[in-house]
Order: sequence, then C-alpha cells, then structure tokens
Amino acid sequence: MKRIVISGSAKLQNKIQNFRNAIIDTYEILDYPKFIQNDKFIDLYPQIHRDFYENIASTDVFLLFNYDKNGVEGYIGSAGFAELCFAVAQNQVYNKNIEIYIYKLPDVKVHCYDEIKLYLQFGWIKLWNK
Repeated sequence: MKRIVISGSAKLQNKIQNFRNAIIDTYEILDYPKFIQNDKFIDLYPQIHRDFYENIASTDVFLLFNYDKNGVEGYIGSAGFAELCFAVAQNQVYNKNIEIYIYKLPDVKVHCYDEIKLYLQFGWIKLWNK
C-alpha cells in the first residue's frame, strides 16, 4: 500500500476528514492537516511542522488538497505552496520519486497560480483524478 501525505488548510477539517475516509482503504495516510487549539498552538506547532515535513520526505504520494476556501476556487495558501515546493524539491534534488498532485486547478486569483501552471507543464505535479 502506498503512503500518502495530504497537505492543505487545517481550517477545512470536515472536507479533509471526508477525503481521508474516502481513501483510507487505498493509502496508508502518513500525515494530514490537523487542527491545533489556539491555547496549544505555540507549544505544539514547531514539532507538528517538523514531523509534517519529515513525512513529506518519506512519502510515496503527496497531495495538496487545495479545496475551495474563502470564496476562492482551488485555494492554495503559503504553507501549502511551501509544502508542495518541498515535495517537488525532494524529487529534483534528492532523486526521490514522489507522486505529486494537486486536488484541482486553482483560480487565477491564487498567488501561486503561474507556478502551478508551470509545474503542471513540466510534469512535476499532476491533477488528482483518482
């Protein structure tokens, strides 16, 4: 069974949980965005952040679950884009073979739209169609 890391906005917990449930029989889920309570955020975030990146480095599949958020179709935030770039860099620099996907094409309003189009053109990432 292939291992997968799901990236995306932690504020989309219901969508992420539904997606996790849909793929749990197909993939071993290494990590996904988890909600951290405000009063524990400062204490927990550094380790969660480190663990997430370590899981990206050891996964078979990376999916940026860029679901719609705040009225923006295919929303990609800064952290999600950084995680996507880290996965791409794993393949380019360390010759890993991570399958890298985005859930959907983002709206042109998304800050990294041009880079996403370029990454798709180069074949570094693909649209999720599973």
